[in-house]
Amino acid sequence: MSEQTVAVTAPARAVAAAKSFVSAHGTPARAVVENIGRMGARVVLVGADGAMGDVVVADVATGEALCAAVADLEQSEWDRDTTAAAKIGAKHRRRMAGPRARKA
Repeated sequence: MSEQTVAVTAPARAVAAAKSFVSAHGTPARAVVENIGRMGARVVLVGADGAMGDVVVADVATGEALCAAVADLEQSEWDRDTTAAAKIGAKHRRRMAGPRARKA
């Protein structure tokens, strides 16, 4: 039995969204690919200006292909440098905390 390799490509819409993010938020931009179960994979984008965005794709391999398809987008992990590059404002922190935190 021979093993066949199938080339994975990122959807054009996802590539366009990532390219738009990189052009709007500067280089170098970082991307962290996270498995989100049955939904697929989330590619979290962190721009040079600290802005964050994301793109959801079918699976981790597609997320990795997305990173390879976009110039100036470096695949990364949530390491010290990546977390330091992300700038999270007060409004976003309240939003992440949930509705109970917003009532206070």
